[in-house]
Amino acid sequence: MVSSFARCHRLTKTDEFSSVFGFRRAIRGQWLMLHYQPSQDAARGARIGLVVGKKQFKHAVDRNRVKRIVREQFRLRRAALPAFDLVVRLHAKQAPLTGPALARDLNDLLDRLVRRSRKEEENG
Repeated sequence: MVSSFARCHRLTKTDEFSSVFGFRRAIRGQWLMLHYQPSQDAARGARIGLVVGKKQFKHAVDRNRVKRIVREQFRLRRAALPAFDLVVRLHAKQAPLTGPALARDLNDLLDRLVRRSRKEEENG
């Protein structure tokens, strides 16, 4: 099955980002921070938004590379994720930041998110 990354899988509006940040739930990894909120429309599934600031990477090519890696990892795992709105934010730049290390960090965060959502379902 080919998995796509359609517009409906993205957070696009400022209000959507603000809502996720306002929920104040986050998981911190080595480089990334994953803010999350249960989705208003569970049928839509997981959606993602990305924030990579100029403070971490001055050059657009570097910021875009980080976003491309995160989007691809999300695309591959989206079907197995619970219905959450996610915002992934780069919180620390450590040299050297390689693609595989960044992908590993995001996958660890997504695994932790799945475990947390299962715990919350069990607890009520």
